[in-house]
Amino acid sequence: MCSTKAFIIFISTLSLYFSSSLISAQIANDTDTLLQFRLQTDPHGNLLTNWTTSNACIASWRGVKCTNGRVTALMLPYLDLRGPVDALAELDQLRVLDLHSNRLNGTILPITHCSNLKLIYLSNNDFSGEIPSDIVALKRLVRLDISDNNLEGSIPKEVSKLSRLLTIRLQNNVLTGQVPDLSTPLPGLKEFNLSNNELLGKLPEVLQRKFGYTSFSGNAGLCGLSPFPICSSKNSPPSAAIAQIVPSNPSSLPDASSNANQEKGRGKKGLSTASIVAIVVGNVVVLLVITSFFVAYYCGKHSGENDLSSKGRDKRRSGGSYTSEKKVYASTGSVDSDGTTASDRSKLVFFDKRKQFVLEDLLRASAEMLGKGNIGTVYRAVLEDGCIVAVKRLKDANPCGRKEFEQYMDVIGKLRHHNIVRLRAYYYAKEEKLLVFDYLSNGSLHSLLHGNRGPGRIPLDWTTRISLVLGAARGLARIHEEYSVSKIPHGNVKSSNVLLDKNGVACISDFGLALLLSPIHATARLGGYRAPEQVESKKLSQKADVYSFGVLLLEMLTGKAPTLCPSPSQLRETEQGVDLPKWVRSVVRDEWTAEVFDPELLRYKNIEEELVAMLQVGLACVAQQAEKRPTMVEVAKMIEDIRVEQSPLGEDLDGSRSSLSPSLATTEDALTNC
Repeated sequence: MCSTKAFIIFISTLSLYFSSSLISAQIANDTDTLLQFRLQTDPHGNLLTNWTTSNACIASWRGVKCTNGRVTALMLPYLDLRGPVDALAELDQLRVLDLHSNRLNGTILPITHCSNLKLIYLSNNDFSGEIPSDIVALKRLVRLDISDNNLEGSIPKEVSKLSRLLTIRLQNNVLTGQVPDLSTPLPGLKEFNLSNNELLGKLPEVLQRKFGYTSFSGNAGLCGLSPFPICSSKNSPPSAAIAQIVPSNPSSLPDASSNANQEKGRGKKGLSTASIVAIVVGNVVVLLVITSFFVAYYCGKHSGENDLSSKGRDKRRSGGSYTSEKKVYASTGSVDSDGTTASDRSKLVFFDKRKQFVLEDLLRASAEMLGKGNIGTVYRAVLEDGCIVAVKRLKDANPCGRKEFEQYMDVIGKLRHHNIVRLRAYYYAKEEKLLVFDYLSNGSLHSLLHGNRGPGRIPLDWTTRISLVLGAARGLARIHEEYSVSKIPHGNVKSSNVLLDKNGVACISDFGLALLLSPIHATARLGGYRAPEQVESKKLSQKADVYSFGVLLLEMLTGKAPTLCPSPSQLRETEQGVDLPKWVRSVVRDEWTAEVFDPELLRYKNIEEELVAMLQVGLACVAQQAEKRPTMVEVAKMIEDIRVEQSPLGEDLDGSRSSLSPSLATTEDALTNC
């Protein structure tokens, strides 16, 4: 009897020993897995700096959450991590994966091995390939956000088997094929966004009624209920969606021989009547296009018109345009002194695969001039498919060669962040340089602060103001972090360069334009809020950016328009504005702090502490000595600490963001998302 009890005790002890050993091994495996992930995505070790100890859970590694010694959450957004996520396949207890707004690449297949995942946020990266059918293994998945990548192929039918899904965000990719009907197998689905892909065919009526037009806009091949085109009797996509898309170079247009070869490939012995008609029409189109290029060249050479496109002449008689660039096509064999051929000049260079268009689309666009600056003119261009973009036509920029210009554009175009206006494409020719940006439909912080002051104005409330400057701070901090080694500044921080998208999210614009000017010219012409040291040094810097942002904070708090570039003689209020840092210091010094704040803010109760806290952040940024100013990362953190839980930009695990207050409701429709 005693021997039996002893044997049982021995077996139990042995089981506990092996269980403990197994758990220890699993914990060690999780740590090793994360270290491998770090090697792949942070090879220089300057991002995940505390991932150095032997145990990821005990040492509280950045972005790592553990339960019972196992890694259950990995949250590392906005870190500029680069590389694949292959190593993460070993984290079998992972529940939350939030890596949005990095530069991760490769496929998303490895994460399908993390069978316990509930929340996946991988938006705004560089993932490519198809959505794997193995995603069906993620039975517990609740939220799936893989938007704003370069994913292609069709949406796998296996998604319909993930019965717990509440959110599916696949917008802004290059997905093709038809939209699967997920209404019946996924009755709990609350959010479904497939906008801005290349989907085609009939859109299931139940899905369209449930999620609305905006969830499927930007897919030219879809048909269904209004405002989509009506489907044919066979529910085939509109002809526009399957028409062959040709590049801007006329020599690349399909010819009769290519059509004939295609017919032979189908096994036909001869050409059908429809094929012959198509060939004839194609040749006529080619002839008309070539003729139009010569006409455009002649008119551009002899006409004084200077419009964005011929369609807008009746609306816009002043400002720059691209019309003169049509002469590029008149000489397909010419080569510029910098090695640029006519073929090169005819192309727009895009930074991602989604929703590309050709130069001719831009030339035909209906355009409206939004404003002129010291470095160029900005237009709002509406393409024929309804897509809206902002186009900046540069003037008097540094006359750099093509290679140097492309290097500058690469710096700007590869920077992705939720609070930075994105450069979508550029066009280079010796005599013309164009930048194409996402169009943001809600104006600027400057117009919201200073526009229509007086009776009848709807004040910009405190919650909205703090959310907008927080967004701008995050965007500027990302720029400084991205280029911490090369110390590339923004160089033109001011309230008119803080733009609002259709959801009321603040984005910093005009980053990188300082690269196109010499330092002295950039300081003089860009017009941002100039720091004291720039009067003598004539140089831009990240510390000067912090000063400029501090002036922007004071502008938000006081409601006063500052002098853009104050000199020692501009110490009092002028027609251009007021030297805000000096004026605020004088008021605070005399203990009249309440006199500093915008009267529109004083109507709100119980925000005095927040106002004073924000004022202290602003004054820290405008310190006279550059070395005493905080970094933009520190500034963003200080603003978050003031009121982060109440900010409209605050994020939950779902990654959702609230929009502006009702007084700033969006008026632009979904066609701005192209």
